[in-house]
Amino acid sequence: MKKYSYAKGLYQWLLVDIIQGLSLTASYFFARKITIAYPEQEIPRSSRFRGIHALRKYPNGEERCIACKLCEAVCPALAITIDSHEREDGSRRTTRYEIDLFKCIFCGLCEESCPVDAIVETKQSHYAILERGYNILDKPLLLALGERYEEEIAHDRLQ
Repeated sequence: MKKYSYAKGLYQWLLVDIIQGLSLTASYFFARKITIAYPEQEIPRSSRFRGIHALRKYPNGEERCIACKLCEAVCPALAITIDSHEREDGSRRTTRYEIDLFKCIFCGLCEESCPVDAIVETKQSHYAILERGYNILDKPLLLALGERYEEEIAHDRLQ
């Protein structure tokens, strides 16, 4: 029966394990860095990325949403709230269109269910909520986002 030597265990711990760990650390220390300088460099995103929502308008300036409420019905997180009224010409339009970003899971079902392509998710990921209440996107803000990114949205729809 062999007698265990503490000196042999200490030798193995000191030399073998520590040298292996230090060699791994040194290999990463001298390797090329892969960190992205975020504001200056954009992070590569998938073509299927879904960002902030926007409501679109027709080229004549009229909003596209016909208040069918399909997006509200299909939303699994119940993040969309729509109120509507009927106009004199018989068509319906929304009076209230709100999306709660704290509830939204950015699944894209609202975008897929819309028959007139009114609600879309843009490629914009730079949206910060700094104060209470800014997590709810209301109709004027959604329409403004749609106007701001319409060229990009139209380009993405053609692809």
